Amino acid sequence: MSLKTGTSKINILAITACTTGVAHTYMAAEKLEKLAREYDFGVKIETQGVLGIKNKLSEKDIETTDLVIIAADIVIDNPDRFTGCRVINVRISSLLMNPNQVLITIKKILHYPKGKTIDI
Repeated sequence: MSLKTGTSKINILAITACTTGVAHTYMAAEKLEKLAREYDFGVKIETQGVLGIKNKLSEKDIETTDLVIIAADIVIDNPDRFTGCRVINVRISSLLMNPNQVLITIKKILHYPKGKTIDI
């Protein structure tokens, strides 16, 4: 199964951040990368962890994305930059333990206009 809009892959941006900024931040990023390979979608991930912000998303990334996944257990840095984007908010534990729910929500949110937010 692939996640596509028409004939092109969907483009997803993600932020991962946990309370301590250590293991779960990076485990969530790895899970999203694995899902992208398995379900054939593009993903670029910004981690906000103990090492600071890595792989910071650019304005161009944000302007051209199909949706944003915020996998976080804390308030992320600069969330307002995603105003006007489709956004899925998910706790890291939910992403790690139930990635199928995230996939279902990705398919669902693509039917909504930009600016829609879904919390799972």
